[in-house]
Amino acid sequence: MERVIVAFEQERTMEKIRRLLEQTGTARTLGCRTAAEVKVLMAQQRIPTVICGYKLPDASARELFYDLPEGRTMLLVAPRDFLRQEEEPGLIQVGTPLSRERLLEALEAALSAAGKDLRPARSAEEEELVRRAKIWLMERYHLDEGQAHRALQKKSMGSGQKLADTARRILERDGGILR
Repeated sequence: MERVIVAFEQERTMEKIRRLLEQTGTARTLGCRTAAEVKVLMAQQRIPTVICGYKLPDASARELFYDLPEGRTMLLVAPRDFLRQEEEPGLIQVGTPLSRERLLEALEAALSAAGKDLRPARSAEEEELVRRAKIWLMERYHLDEGQAHRALQKKSMGSGQKLADTARRILERDGGILR
């Protein structure tokens, strides 16, 4: 379950949205009352999305949006008069009054958009380790590439390690190749 920040000037609104997201199992939430709090949390943690009212005591939602780290998204909840017609990547706008279903759909879209950018890319060295481990698995166990990749993923998830670390371990321990 993803974590999201819920930031509204009115505590009652913030708590209502937090309760909805937590009770439906959609997301775990962190509440913020100011843009400064949002920025601190976003800098400290890999939280993909902030749900925000159109203004906070120390900044407008748009000012906060432009200050978000790259790859993060904002779900802006505001009266229709405050919403702009043009679309911006990473900014999803929903007008009030807001239904439960519309909020959940919009949050799903925001999380999906953020998910595309938040996964850290593997380095060339890590890609090479994964490629070599798959080749070793294919030769050793007569697997095709897809089967070797799934076997590597399964071992990685089972041990709680990154795919590249699991590949390195396989090549060092089982394959005797890296030593």
